[in-house]
Amino acid sequence: MFRFSTIKDYHINLLNGTTTCVAAIQFYLDSIRTKNHLNAFLEVYTTEALQQAADLDAERLAGKPLGKLHGVVVALKDVICYKNHHVSAASKILENFTAIYNATATEKLLAEGAIIIGRNNCDEFAMGSSSENSAFGIVKNALDESRVPGGSSGGSAVSVQAGLCMVSLGSDTGGSVRQPADFCGIVGLKPSYGRVSRYGLIAYASSFDQIGIFSNTIDDAALVLEVIAGADDFDSTISQIPVPEYSNQLSDNTKKYRFAYFKETLEHKGLDAEIAASLKKYIIDLQAQGHTVEAIDFTMLDYVVPTYYVLTTAEASSNLSRFDGVKFGYRAKLNASDDLTELYKKSRSEAFGKEVQRRILLGTFVLSAGYYDAYFTKAQQVRRLLNNTTTDIFKNYDAIISPTVPTTAFKIGEKSNDPIEMFLGDIYTVFA
Repeated sequence: MFRFSTIKDYHINLLNGTTTCVAAIQFYLDSIRTKNHLNAFLEVYTTEALQQAADLDAERLAGKPLGKLHGVVVALKDVICYKNHHVSAASKILENFTAIYNATATEKLLAEGAIIIGRNNCDEFAMGSSSENSAFGIVKNALDESRVPGGSSGGSAVSVQAGLCMVSLGSDTGGSVRQPADFCGIVGLKPSYGRVSRYGLIAYASSFDQIGIFSNTIDDAALVLEVIAGADDFDSTISQIPVPEYSNQLSDNTKKYRFAYFKETLEHKGLDAEIAASLKKYIIDLQAQGHTVEAIDFTMLDYVVPTYYVLTTAEASSNLSRFDGVKFGYRAKLNASDDLTELYKKSRSEAFGKEVQRRILLGTFVLSAGYYDAYFTKAQQVRRLLNNTTTDIFKNYDAIISPTVPTTAFKIGEKSNDPIEMFLGDIYTVFA
């Protein structure tokens, strides 16, 4: 029976003939069918994936060199474009829309031999922290189906957690990879902004968005990052710094690092006691290994969430203005007396979910003439202050240790009627 542990071991098994790409795909297709009730996938590319697997097996047997991700089974969050395949951002407004080009990350995966098995469910337009906001149903946590998997990339997290693929790509604006990875007990990585091209990623907040990675191990995440990172002519914000071989940098366990952690983080009233205790134990373990770990003051912790939501909703209100019922996507039925304004209003009211509407309204408000300086300008100033503070911290430390979330995975529906409590769950991730 096919089993997966790491990409490295999978490649060893392919080369020694103990498994095949077709066997891997068949295993995951069977698993997806068995666990379909988790609602992690919106679409599965059964025939296409099997054909790609057969082609890769033939190439390998013919002695052709293997790509870095040869035969690796990958799922894509439903905000990442895959040419000639549907991409809907889990929204009624883009239902059945077909991507006309590949995202750069998708292109790089395919170039290294990855097999894309399907697209994952998520919060609509990546707005949410629980994967309860999809137009196509709630995603369930495989460890406890009464609980959320986190969001917005919940389907991507569950697809790795439940063994439905080897790795998956999500998107992370303020925690949408890291938080569901935490809730699902897997590895989640948001690369630094500009490390991975955003070309082909449906935008939420363009100055925050980044494609991220879910995997079972840090080694697998490093290898995938090595593939999808790097310069891209289609993204003006991409970093031009050469991409190192991340997968070869994980074996040095001799170097000693300097870590900082925020006292205010561990003392915050919203932090679960067990999470705080676990983090304190981790700090002690690091110190026992010879690393330097020091507490520093960070008095701005309570400002990061409001700053984030002012700025991201402002950007979202602009980015989502293109979905108007005219150029593409859902178009409402009109009465004979309706004009263009009514088309806009009806199409957007009928096709956007409540959370997306809430954030568009908030973003439009903070950008309005009477409130721009009071909210948006001040939030930009706080963002600059946070950036300067972070730069100063990294002059003396290699990394910052922090919880990912203040609580463990909560029950489905528990916070649906309290958006403020849901927003506050991002307190530790929006800073990065």
